[in-house]
Amino acid sequence: MSFRGVAVAVSISGLMQHLPLQIPLIMPWTANAQSGMGVADHCKSAYLELQRKKVHRYIIFKIDEKKKEVVVEKTGGPAESYEDFTSSLPENDCRYAVYDFDFVTSENCKKSKIFFIAWSPAVSRIRAKMLYATSKDRFRRELEGIHYEIQATDPTEMDLEVLQDRAH
Repeated sequence: MSFRGVAVAVSISGLMQHLPLQIPLIMPWTANAQSGMGVADHCKSAYLELQRKKVHRYIIFKIDEKKKEVVVEKTGGPAESYEDFTSSLPENDCRYAVYDFDFVTSENCKKSKIFFIAWSPAVSRIRAKMLYATSKDRFRRELEGIHYEIQATDPTEMDLEVLQDRAH
């Protein structure tokens, strides 16, 4: 914890006297960054398989609070649909996810964009929302090559149309 000295003026018998006052400078948003939520090695290797080898269509990650790290919860095969992916997300708990979105451009070219999705449903516990929100940037930096990021609190914020609009 760091301290910042502040001079306080106090009037005593018409004289001004300066007293040093120590006030703790508290930055709650740095607590998690300093303690750090780890990232399991399997998260990075699964992501590389999705990105380079197209082994997975999507990966769903969760925070293991006991291990204090992000782990792979589920992977979806290359033939799975976007509907399969969205139905794999819990209705009442937070998750991170990566989805490999394939599409065809107006020039008839096949393309692929990788989306990072921070899923934080409105009905999830406040503690979970805080934990996922404070750990997101650190985890996201571990996954190089993400094209777009979506933060969703309900399914309509991550409809397939949202991905299509962002990718085009």
